[in-house]
Amino acid sequence: MEKSIYEFKMKDIDGKDVDFSKYKGKKLLLVNVASKCGYTPQYADLQELNEKYGDKVTILAFPANNFGGQEPGSHEDIKAFCSANYGVTFQLFEKISVKGVDKHPLYRWLSDKNLNGWNNTEPSWNFCKYFINEKGELVKFFPSSVKPMDAEILALINA
Repeated sequence: MEKSIYEFKMKDIDGKDVDFSKYKGKKLLLVNVASKCGYTPQYADLQELNEKYGDKVTILAFPANNFGGQEPGSHEDIKAFCSANYGVTFQLFEKISVKGVDKHPLYRWLSDKNLNGWNNTEPSWNFCKYFINEKGELVKFFPSSVKPMDAEILALINA
């Protein structure tokens, strides 16, 4: 079981390995995303956040089909959708499960206080956000309704 966010290794949307140790010293915003959700327009906000604050925070997006079957597509479908509709340039990963018995170990770490130190909240819908500080500590969970350009997220980025 990974004890630190930096111990994870996952595949990106193109199937290439990403070692999370490369994110040491960086603030991270992890988001479970979906293409057919009422919150899907948040992709535009995430892209804006990436363009304006990408030097201060790294966005990691994890497509998931856990809520209402709202991410049914293949990796190719997801990548094409994000590029064509939102011009996404931030890091997209392969589709994973973010809750339930098949929950990916990363989301197990994010939502188990015995692993991350304090938080037991797992995503309740698409576009939930987890903020990690530059020391690799989970510092805040945001529900779907909190937009990426929200003042509280910007305050964490600029702290």
